Amino acid sequence: MMKRYIAVFIGLFTFSQIAWGEDMKEAQLPKPRLKGTVSVEEAIQKRRSVRSYSRKDVSPEDISQLLWACQGITDGRGGYRSAPSAGALYPLEIYLAKADGLFHYIPEGHKLEIISDKDPRPELADAAYRQHYVAEAGIDIIIAAVYGRVTSKYADRGIRYTDMEAGHAAQNVFLQASALGLWSVPIGAFDDAAVARILKLPRDSKPLYILPVGYKK
Repeated sequence: MMKRYIAVFIGLFTFSQIAWGEDMKEAQLPKPRLKGTVSVEEAIQKRRSVRSYSRKDVSPEDISQLLWACQGITDGRGGYRSAPSAGALYPLEIYLAKADGLFHYIPEGHKLEIISDKDPRPELADAAYRQHYVAEAGIDIIIAAVYGRVTSKYADRGIRYTDMEAGHAAQNVFLQASALGLWSVPIGAFDDAAVARILKLPRDSKPLYILPVGYKK
């Protein structure tokens, strides 16, 4: 089978080129740490919205930790995740944008699925009404939602529950970033259709949040 080679460092390994086969589009993230050196209280006190970032890369381990904090599985037996979800229906889909590509986070197995090997951040910044820090931060974590997973059980109330869950997941990212010595900012002002096109979202998935994360300039 013909293999295509993508020059990409996706935050998983220390080499810069990975071979992807037609049926090999996933890669394992480093195992998340379950203990840190910063207390929850310190992370809350330190957290601030930052809109000026250096070009320094976010490490593979930190990317893994941030995605785990956002939607990682924290109970292997029940499949429960890091943020509470109405009915444990988990409507959120998490995407990672960085210099070497666009990726979809898969909580089961703590993996990334490659969507594109192009840097989507400049386009995302344009879609966010030219908020330049979307393109400058080391990574952008994008939270999207499939409302139907929750409204199928809770009707229109499920929309509220889903939006609340996105807030839970985003705050996890902000506090984890703070604990890692990183900075972040929540962005909700963007062209929904443009972001959906850039992320190649399915029709039933709607973008809710762009979360730039990186080192402060």
